[in-house]
Amino acid sequence: MVIVPDELYSCSDDHQIFRWNLLTSETTLAIKLQEDIYPIDLHWFPKVVGGKKQALAEIFVLTSTDGKFHLIAKTGRIEKSVEAHRGAVLAGRWNYDGTALITAGEDGQIKIWSKSGMLRSTLAQQASPVYSVAWGPDSDRILYTSGKQLIIKPLQPSAKVLQWKAHDGVILKVDWNSVNDLILSGGEDCKYKVWDSYGRLLYASSSHDYPITSVAWAPDGEVFAVGSFNTLRLCDKTGWSYALEKPNTGSVFSLAWSADGTQLAGACGNGHVIFAHVVEQRWEWKSFEITLTKRRTMQVRNVMNDAVDVLEFRDRVIKASLSHGHLVVTTSLQCYVYSAKNWNTPLIFDLKEGSVSLILQAERHFLLVDGAGIYVYSYEGRLVSTPKFPGMRTDILNTQTVSLSNDTIAIRDKTDEKVIFLFEALTGKALGDGKPLTHKMEVVEIALDQCGTAADRKIALIDKNRDLYLTSVRRFGRDHKINKIGTMVHTMAWNDSANILCGIQDVQFTVWYYPNAVFVDRDLLPKTLFMKDASEFSRTPHILNYVGTQVTVRRADGSLVYSSVSPYPALLHEYTASARWDDALRLCRFAKDQTLWACLAAMAIASRELTTAEVAYAAIGEVDKVQYINSMKDLPSKESSLAHILLFSGQVQEAESTLLQAGLIYQAIQININLYNWDRALELAVKHKTHVDTVLAHRQKFLQDFGKKETNKRFLQYSEGVEVDWEKIQAKIEMELAKERERAATSSVRSSVVSRR
Repeated sequence: MVIVPDELYSCSDDHQIFRWNLLTSETTLAIKLQEDIYPIDLHWFPKVVGGKKQALAEIFVLTSTDGKFHLIAKTGRIEKSVEAHRGAVLAGRWNYDGTALITAGEDGQIKIWSKSGMLRSTLAQQASPVYSVAWGPDSDRILYTSGKQLIIKPLQPSAKVLQWKAHDGVILKVDWNSVNDLILSGGEDCKYKVWDSYGRLLYASSSHDYPITSVAWAPDGEVFAVGSFNTLRLCDKTGWSYALEKPNTGSVFSLAWSADGTQLAGACGNGHVIFAHVVEQRWEWKSFEITLTKRRTMQVRNVMNDAVDVLEFRDRVIKASLSHGHLVVTTSLQCYVYSAKNWNTPLIFDLKEGSVSLILQAERHFLLVDGAGIYVYSYEGRLVSTPKFPGMRTDILNTQTVSLSNDTIAIRDKTDEKVIFLFEALTGKALGDGKPLTHKMEVVEIALDQCGTAADRKIALIDKNRDLYLTSVRRFGRDHKINKIGTMVHTMAWNDSANILCGIQDVQFTVWYYPNAVFVDRDLLPKTLFMKDASEFSRTPHILNYVGTQVTVRRADGSLVYSSVSPYPALLHEYTASARWDDALRLCRFAKDQTLWACLAAMAIASRELTTAEVAYAAIGEVDKVQYINSMKDLPSKESSLAHILLFSGQVQEAESTLLQAGLIYQAIQININLYNWDRALELAVKHKTHVDTVLAHRQKFLQDFGKKETNKRFLQYSEGVEVDWEKIQAKIEMELAKERERAATSSVRSSVVSRR
């Protein structure tokens, strides 16, 4: 049984294939098979690959009990019948781009065929029948059943085969989703289970009364359906159940989803075909709750005043998203944009391709993904940009692998999961020099922060080891510095109105009040965290969103739990962003919270506001840093103080280059001497032909203090020809500082004259 756009094809032991029109509810006999063909499995050639329609799409494969499979055209003509197995052919599946067909038989063999029906290879042979088979997301691996075992076999001959015991009874059905890379299995032990592609169990259902006879992922990988005797279940990808129906149909042997994921059909043991529509979906944002009541009707409820609006649509609703004061709804042909201030007059525009598989929203615009591409629209309905990169497969993108902010789009690559492509949201062009961001491990989830300027845009990413990293999106010629800010992080979300990040770390619910502290003062980061016990969220929770001061968490059993976060950090972000430092200090004094003081210290250093930084560091007892900040205030020129702030944040090279650009050679050398970077100090002195004796003098003093002899060849070479006289050196240093003060004074006079003019 399989659904093609608005049509369903079903086959049965009565040698007939029926065509069901889902729009008009008409049923017609498509094909009358020969009396000796008893069909088992049916699969259409993929309609669309990478957004392009397939030429050969009007054909399907039908497997039968006599060991053959048949390629049949839509008109009903049998194009080809192929002897494939001894005994029945239990399953036949095209891969995602239609270049290969796989069949599994009662004889325990699995074979791969070309699209014209020529045998390419026999992939596996075993003693027990293979009841079900599925292709991996990239069509480079095969999942199949072997009694109670599941086996993942890569197509490369030398690659490792993964095998594990999955059920206590024979496994009857499997499915593998290309968007979320998760595996479903159902068996005679009356359970269904969800696995990741490494064979780790993510969810196991309780025992049902009867064997699980069918499982099927919805195309977008958000939900799946399970069929059993007189039972049809709709479940979330994490395993918990949305709905249970008890139709009087016998066992549901096969399930098929429509391409847009709104409809489901089941082939039943009593000869019936059952149709189901997914309704009652819910979206929440602030005080609004929206429910899809029928296929073309939504109800909007404002819980503040209990006002109810009903939204009607011309076609069935496929996807919707509610955030940032707007509701975006896509139907099979159009996109509707509503403002939360006015539910009566939506903005409507037509869609090119059929079904939209993903909607993401930012404050200023939103992003649609369909089979053909990625589109960014403004809330006025204007197409802003269409980012592209080579080898882009949009049909497998989801909320974990795409992120949108007001100025940036991030997309994790599928062919190499360590790579993240970054685009300008307003032009669709690749950021900077066009090089993507590459992490050292496979990346599982990405998220861009939502506030602040484009230059400060940060991206948070969780990798396969469940470590959380933060890095800057715009590099300005430097390499991406990727900083680790958390471990064992399972789920995360940025706040919608301030750059605050929340996540669940192992058994702790953690809020990073100022994640950027990692770039300013690494030691401060742990002091800017808020942590509390996360046991109330139970096992494997998922953060849905973080709006205002409220975090919404979906527990493993499907229930929603809300956790509130202090409003002060967001207020502090607001004050520091608009340089209201006195208000920020007042807030910290009022709240008497050490984490807030730590945040303020880091924010002040980042904005080079030394007076506030001094107060904040004093409040958290960091005496050494207070002293260092005080010494910075006495520096003669702006360049020097900037360099020392960079040094404070651990950016030695940036500090040195700032001084060299300003022509302050001695200060650059002195920085390296203070940090015991002797070779670099000498290199600078020799290159600029100045202060070689200063470096040698300090080096000698250093070696004397530790009672060591000089072993460095370069220092030995220069110390022969240069005499060291401490008095001369002191005089030279005094002169350098006086020169710097003079320069700073003349430049400030010049700037005040210019401002007077």
